[in-house]
Amino acid sequence: MRLISQIMQERKRGDKPVAYIRTYGCQQNVADSERIKGMLEIAGFEFSETVDDADFILFNTCAIREHAEDRVFGNVGALKSLKRKHPQIVIALCGCMMEQEHIANKMYKSFPFVSLVFGTHSLHRFPQLLYHTLADGKRVYERDNDDKKVYEGIPVKRDGTFKGWLSIMYGCNNFCTYCIVPYVRGRERSREKSLILDEARQMISAGYKDITLLGQNVNSYGKTLADKPTFAQLLHEIDSIDGDYWLRFMTSHPKDCSKELIDTIANGTHISKHLHLPFQSGSDRILKAMNRHYDRKKYLDIVNYAKEKIDGVSLTSDIIVGFPGETYEDFKETLSLIREVEFTSLFTFIYSPRVGTPAAKMDDPIPAEEKSKWFRELLDVQEEIAAKRCASMVNNTEKVLIESETGKNGELNGRTSGNIIVELKGDKSLIGTFQNVKITQARNWILKGELV
Repeated sequence: MRLISQIMQERKRGDKPVAYIRTYGCQQNVADSERIKGMLEIAGFEFSETVDDADFILFNTCAIREHAEDRVFGNVGALKSLKRKHPQIVIALCGCMMEQEHIANKMYKSFPFVSLVFGTHSLHRFPQLLYHTLADGKRVYERDNDDKKVYEGIPVKRDGTFKGWLSIMYGCNNFCTYCIVPYVRGRERSREKSLILDEARQMISAGYKDITLLGQNVNSYGKTLADKPTFAQLLHEIDSIDGDYWLRFMTSHPKDCSKELIDTIANGTHISKHLHLPFQSGSDRILKAMNRHYDRKKYLDIVNYAKEKIDGVSLTSDIIVGFPGETYEDFKETLSLIREVEFTSLFTFIYSPRVGTPAAKMDDPIPAEEKSKWFRELLDVQEEIAAKRCASMVNNTEKVLIESETGKNGELNGRTSGNIIVELKGDKSLIGTFQNVKITQARNWILKGELV
């Protein structure tokens, strides 16, 4: 990093070299960007919220949906004039998109002003790659470098001061037919439990109030380690650390969600009473085509056990509408499952084909207009359920973590343990603290309250 610092001192436009990092996609990408920022900080970089004064610009990309990819292409293209004006600027791309050969090739041919491209498996090599493009003046492209290892000791510059991400594993072994993640993130690799516990203690000691454990499938944690610890055991050990904080996790795959995990949440001191459990479709036929390894009955068995054991549990999920071959009858089974479970909220998507996945080659006869109608119908059903659930919380007093200002006069945003947003009047000095809030009003998705 010292050599990078020396070179950037000659190329910088201001007093110190400035980096701009833009992150697309999931929380794991956010966590990766925080490690890149940690490395850049050691090299003497400051950080900017705009590209205009940056000496180094990096986009950390997402490959989950076509829309995210299109945004990256558009935003990278917009940098051409900035690079022409300031030729010394270094433009780089990393993340999941860059692990796809057809995308990397397009970047190389269509965006010659991009100097550095690297995939998810080369994150630990970022300083070396950046040094080579700076010192040699040549474009550096590196992808498909999965050595199936976990690299520790990378510095982290976290974006927040009271909410933080803690990666416990990387990769995925599930190969759902619609999902590109196993191809761009590689196979499952778990971090050693002792290192995770050390990092958790550091975050709690530093005052973090809301810590989210990250993995593509946290329920698979430990399978690659010698002593085979379970995710429930890890969760329990972190929960046993003294402090005033909430512990969350994502994402949790239904096929591996155990009663042991549900019991751990129910008996936890700091564990959020919120379970995000993506079911994707209520139709057994579609679940099989998706290669999800569970059926409707198994999913409902898990959910009902969670409702029985976890007092006031808040359930959220992901749903794909219009998977190849899905009929309206299949879709109605999804609606009936939503009505039966009564989720707090849903993350809903119309199916987007990903090059390289089995689903992209499946027949998909239903027109986009019809899928959009189904999607609207699903949103209407969930909106009704969410409004009913929020209304049931009026007059309750909830522990709320105050997160930000709303932009409205004197109003703050907070979040309950169940991950429901609460708006309230209060001074901004409360941001980053837990407060007791009496719920006075309910909207479809948001609660209104007042400090107790």
